[in-house]
Amino acid sequence: MMRAASAAALALILAQPACASDQPPTTDTQHGMVRIVTVAEGLEHPWGMAFLPDGRALVTERPGRLRIVGADGKPGAPLEGVPAVSATGQGGLLDVQLDPDFAKNRFVYLSYAEPREGGNGTAVARGTLTERGLAGVQVIFRQDVTIDGRHHFGSRLVFDRKGRLFVTLGDRNSERARAQTLDSHIGKVVRIERDGKVPADNPFVGRADAKPEIWSYGHRNMQGAALHPVTGELWTNEHGPRGGDELNRTLAGLNYGWPKVTYGVEYSGKTISESPTAPGIEPPVHYWVPSIATSGMLFYTGSQFPKWNGNAFVGGLASQQLSRLEMDGNTVVREEVLLKGVLNQRVRDVEQGPDGYIYLLTDEDNGKLVRLEPAS
Repeated sequence: MMRAASAAALALILAQPACASDQPPTTDTQHGMVRIVTVAEGLEHPWGMAFLPDGRALVTERPGRLRIVGADGKPGAPLEGVPAVSATGQGGLLDVQLDPDFAKNRFVYLSYAEPREGGNGTAVARGTLTERGLAGVQVIFRQDVTIDGRHHFGSRLVFDRKGRLFVTLGDRNSERARAQTLDSHIGKVVRIERDGKVPADNPFVGRADAKPEIWSYGHRNMQGAALHPVTGELWTNEHGPRGGDELNRTLAGLNYGWPKVTYGVEYSGKTISESPTAPGIEPPVHYWVPSIATSGMLFYTGSQFPKWNGNAFVGGLASQQLSRLEMDGNTVVREEVLLKGVLNQRVRDVEQGPDGYIYLLTDEDNGKLVRLEPAS
């Protein structure tokens, strides 16, 4: 589901790159030259973005700030009402998503590393966007295990076509074995109603040995998620260890293997699994060895890049790239690596603007919001 916005408003507001040079850099692709336009910079480790109906962009910064990138391309002052975050390691303020009925209710959803006694855990909060910030903020979901740690929080937010919210949750690194059990939220995708209640048609509802919020399990650390534009199914990408980043068609009730099977190895080089596949485990649609450090995901459906229609795009952190994946149904038939050696920044999020351009967030101390445009 594309985040709500007016294409005309976005074109007017973000048409002029506030911080770019007179001649933005270009890069060649299999389908022509692409221009890389800097829309905004000066963001501290931005993580997620969502376009508002007036064309402005809501952007999260991992230290705990939610800002609006305005007409001048400059990030506004931090908005009020954002929950306190545990900004340690990979934790902090993470994804942002608008309610499917945002035009009526103005609900904004945030995922973040929540500080707790004895550690932290991934949580989701919802508030009403006002001129000053978020009002009436309520926590609607909490990962049920508190860890004194800095790693593997997840967490992307995606609404399905029924208006239910998917939340991707990491294994917190130290609790990887629990990704294979159904008694916790560790290493899972969960699916909840907009107020946090459990949908009656979730796959494990009614099982005494399972958390009813769980949608799928056996995940390591999913930092990209999107709905397939044709089927409406959830797809996710997740970090492997050393090698074994995955793209998954993430279906109800299925086991995606971690840490029982993986295409990767420990950072020390030690073997994790003798085989990357096993009976009863859903194999990835695509995987990367070596790892590219996947984050952010988009199925392109716009008109600005007609030859890319239906392609999946996955950001790369350590690899500082954008992967374009050509699809034939549910199969990846070709991968093109974009921006490597050109952008030279970690790609954290990938979104399609309502103007049909592709927008990226770069995860750096001086992070940027950039736009990809056809150069012709």
